[in-house]
Amino acid sequence: MSKVDDVAAYIIERKGPMTAMKLQKLVYYSHAWHLVWEEAPLFPDTIEAWANGPVVRHLYDQHRGNFQVADWPSGEPERLDHDERESIEAVLEYYGKRSAHDLSELTHSEDPWKRARAGLGAGVRSSAPITDESMFEYYDGLTRSGA
Repeated sequence: MSKVDDVAAYIIERKGPMTAMKLQKLVYYSHAWHLVWEEAPLFPDTIEAWANGPVVRHLYDQHRGNFQVADWPSGEPERLDHDERESIEAVLEYYGKRSAHDLSELTHSEDPWKRARAGLGAGVRSSAPITDESMFEYYDGLTRSGA
């Protein structure tokens, strides 16, 4: 299992500078789809259901105050194994051209984020976890429904 820093560094290496919000969403989708395709987590960090979508607090603590992220020096992309890279590449192919806002809106429409924020109003702060089980169930269901 890789570190979330390695995943972030790999994404930036492949896609170039991007907003911190977009990086967070691409890391989220990489983790979620890796759960489905490999039946294993991509990294051990908890993903939280913040008001603007899924966030890994460890990443946030490092990019806090920066709108744009151009590199991720604490990550080592070469630590990722073949299957981890394949999962991330597939996510980048499908989601990588979308804007940070579009990705945030997409996560807001999906069950894992909505379930983690159940009962909370829009914009209300929360650190509720989005569980691996919730992500696996939802995204695996998309593959079965042909979505």
